[in-house]
Amino acid sequence: MQLDTYTNNVKSNLMTKNMACIIQARTGSKRLPKKVLKLLDEKYTVLDYVLNQINSSKFLKKIIIATTTLDEDDVISDYASKSNIDFFRGSSEDVLDRYYQCAKHFSLSTIVRITSDCPLIDPQILDKMIEIFQSDSYDYVGNTHPITFPVGIAVEIFSFDALENAWKNAKLPSEREHVTPFLYDHKNKFITFNLENSTDLSHIRLTLDTIDDLKFIKLVVSKIKKRPILMDDVLNLTSKNPEILKINNNILPLEGYLNSLEKDKEFLKSKYTKELK
Repeated sequence: MQLDTYTNNVKSNLMTKNMACIIQARTGSKRLPKKVLKLLDEKYTVLDYVLNQINSSKFLKKIIIATTTLDEDDVISDYASKSNIDFFRGSSEDVLDRYYQCAKHFSLSTIVRITSDCPLIDPQILDKMIEIFQSDSYDYVGNTHPITFPVGIAVEIFSFDALENAWKNAKLPSEREHVTPFLYDHKNKFITFNLENSTDLSHIRLTLDTIDDLKFIKLVVSKIKKRPILMDDVLNLTSKNPEILKINNNILPLEGYLNSLEKDKEFLKSKYTKELK
């Protein structure tokens, strides 16, 4: 279904008080350490931009930062405290458990998942997806399977019941580290919806993994003066200046997830060996 053809048909409980956005954030990125604390302009960091973009949502009224219990991430919890933002600290490796324990702690019924390396998350697309989630009995709504939006415009919304089901039953490292693979795996029979853009824009990277991503995003925010920055603003800029897309178009997509799939192979191999004994 196309974003530009979706007809609004939302329930009256759209503004449910038990819905919140959980932003996962840490400083231990291997390719670009402490990336969420990098400045994108003279004043604001990557994490500042994520929060400012989400705060432009019409529907989201609560944001929680979910970081790890590692000492290195004290800076994230300190940031949240100083910014008067709710936060939760949990597992550094089992991010599914971190989300589940966070959602349980705050008594959430609906969770919006955003990652902290997406400083140009589009609040209008976010709101459209909240509308979709609330319009039917979906367990999970996303926009990355298949991905047709720019990388870095990823939004996932799911119910607490679905999250709890995944928490209880997901076993593979990729399912635990990346939170939602168990939910969008069709064999698990959740009611899901994937929002697709009218044009495939997945070649555009608005996420932050490397120094080249940082260079590109800093250029984008310097050229676009309005806030929040919408996807269409970026597309307008890149259509007039297509050469800037070369800054970060040589990066392997989904490297972290691909590494998790390799861990799955080792996990299954180890499990099989144990079963033979």
